[in-house]
Amino acid sequence: MNKIITPQSAAEIVKEYNEGGSSVVFTNGCFDILHAGHTRLLEKCRSLGDLLIVGLNSDASIKRYKGEKRPIVPQEERAEMLLALKSVDYVVIFDEDEPKEIISIIKPDILVKGADWAHYVSGREIVEAKGGKVVLIPLEQGKSTTNIIEKVLEAYK
Repeated sequence: MNKIITPQSAAEIVKEYNEGGSSVVFTNGCFDILHAGHTRLLEKCRSLGDLLIVGLNSDASIKRYKGEKRPIVPQEERAEMLLALKSVDYVVIFDEDEPKEIISIIKPDILVKGADWAHYVSGREIVEAKGGKVVLIPLEQGKSTTNIIEKVLEAYK
């Protein structure tokens, strides 16, 4: 079974889980160079519900957000690495600049973002209107793709 799914397939899965009394967690991000900060965040996300769906920014959306040199790792490989983690059940790749549209289709029970996004959580109103909740998780200090890239550039310049 392919675990890289469309928003519509994710919505069907959420409906099935909700009918069975289970809750679905959604988070999103670039997950460009996978690191311990990512894996710890995803484990915390999964601990909040019965299923974790990760919205993955497409290569095109990352280029618009982070510049032409990113992503480092193509979206298919980023999705494959995420799905290799026991905490991640499904991945939905999205091309929009923010995940509001796919959140409106999927309608998860719990929406998780890093606490650095406390000022704006895309899709918050959709999840809360359903009776769901938004959870902000503190980021791991010093753990970021940008830090890894800078360290590699410094070491190999």
